[in-house]
Amino acid sequence: MRRRVVVFGSLNMDLVVRVPRMPQAGETLTGHGFLGNPGGKGANQAVACARQGAAVSMVGRVGADAFGAELREGLLAQGIDVSGVGIADGVSTGVATILVDDAAQNCIAVVPGANALVTQNDAEALRPVLEGAALLLLQLEVPMPSVLRAAQVAREAGCTVLLNPAPAQALPAALWPLIDILVLNETEARMLSGLASVDMGNAAEAAALLARRGPREVIVTLGADGVVWHSPLGVQRLAAQKVKAVDTTAAGDTFIGALAALRVEGRPMEEALAHAIRAAAICVTRPGAQASMPTRAEVEG
Repeated sequence: MRRRVVVFGSLNMDLVVRVPRMPQAGETLTGHGFLGNPGGKGANQAVACARQGAAVSMVGRVGADAFGAELREGLLAQGIDVSGVGIADGVSTGVATILVDDAAQNCIAVVPGANALVTQNDAEALRPVLEGAALLLLQLEVPMPSVLRAAQVAREAGCTVLLNPAPAQALPAALWPLIDILVLNETEARMLSGLASVDMGNAAEAAALLARRGPREVIVTLGADGVVWHSPLGVQRLAAQKVKAVDTTAAGDTFIGALAALRVEGRPMEEALAHAIRAAAICVTRPGAQASMPTRAEVEG
């Protein structure tokens, strides 16, 4: 049974600083906490998948430095196959500097480092990995031509493609028809749909506009306002769980990883979405990225 999830994407070391509020331009604030922990949207989603019981392979690139070694070891500790994570000489591992304020909002600056060296050849090398996989999970923290080629290879292999178009940017026309499931937040939905803003009031409209470009299913995540799911059968809205948020840094990655894990088990989308919402709700009550992601037992408990 094809149950493996393959993640083609970024690996970063997250350097998280807690601040009372976001600084203004030119202002220096005194922070009240620091945490260095593994991150990157690709690696985050891989860990989220693994913690929900999926078999996961990670494909990407790190630098030949201490951060790169720590990232690979961290994924191995989660049972993730890292044979596809290359080591690049002469360039640093990707780094994300994250400010988190007392309202649990975050601001992130990313230095791609080795992530920028993920090539179309790396995408071509996915072929044997995808033979035993059910789903390819993509984001946009590695070069777009490589993402496009990875989606093409997955389509040729008969593997479902789930794209999280983050960070928000325009997608090439050739990528749209290769997407089976598109999962995006309000900011990404606004940019890609062309609407002036996206919220619960018009998220269904945004999802319908995006679905016309090719994706079979479009899922718009709206934070505390829940989720809008557009499929060929219509639109469904699912409520978020009410929790006290501490850090929203990895909520979207947790949601996507949990969703992918349930889908490759053959669970219905509605059940997978409800599970992903519960996982994300637990995640935001804890600090950090991968460190905040719940296990399957925690979500089902």
